[in-house]
Parts: sequence; C-alpha cells; structure tokens
Amino acid sequence: MAQSILIFDFGTNEEAAQQARHKVEAWKQGFRLGNKILLKFERVENEPKAAGDADEAKPAHGKKAGAHKKSSSKEEKDDGTSAQVKLLVRLDFSDHEKLSHQRWLDRIPTEEPFKSAKAETLRHNDASFSKAAERFESLD
Repeated sequence: MAQSILIFDFGTNEEAAQQARHKVEAWKQGFRLGNKILLKFERVENEPKAAGDADEAKPAHGKKAGAHKKSSSKEEKDDGTSAQVKLLVRLDFSDHEKLSHQRWLDRIPTEEPFKSAKAETLRHNDASFSKAAERFESLD
C-alpha cells in the first residue's frame, strides 16, 4: 500500500483549518474515497504571551472555569493564549491506484484553504514517515 502523510501547519488560524476539514470531507463524499483519505487535528496549546507570575500561580481548574465563561473566540485571543493547529492528512491508496495517489498528492496542497498553510509531505519511504505515522495514529 502506498501511504503518504501531508502535514499542514495553520498556525493559530482555526477557521482556515476547519475550512480545510470541510473541503476534505466533501472530497471523500463526492469522490467516494472512504478511508483512502483520513484527517486528524493536532492542537498544541501555547503559553500566554504576557503571562505574569500571578497568573502562573493560579490553579489549573481556575483557568478552566474562566475559559468557560468566555463565549467568543475574540475574547480568547485577547487572553493571550492560542493553539497551534496542524492538520494531518493520510492518503492510503492501494498499489494499483498509484496515479490517483499522485494526483491527490499534487492537488491537495494547491487548493485554497491549504495554500495558506505551511505544508510538509512525507511518503512511505521517507525516514521520518514512521514517526509521523505513529503521531497520526496517536491522535483522536
């Protein structure tokens, strides 16, 4: 089986990452791809930009309680915390579908929501592919 993993780093742009997810889901449904294209999100929480010693001394449950009171994403950005959003897309085509596999590898990074993201393509014979595959499997 020819597998490849495309990693798109959207930075803190959650909206673009969600648009990319919708695009992939539409392709899966429209082209009847099933499990040949799978995607998962990886979110890494960043530390507050202007955090003081007093903020760090607060218990973790106090921060969560304050986060539930906020309703808009703008307020969360004002807090100084943000999450780095990465979208991992795994292409898993059988050996006789090499042309389709190559076409999707070429197409996905050129589509609109993916253009703005920093892209990395790992093929099944790359040295770092096994680490990326484990990372993909560990995500929910």
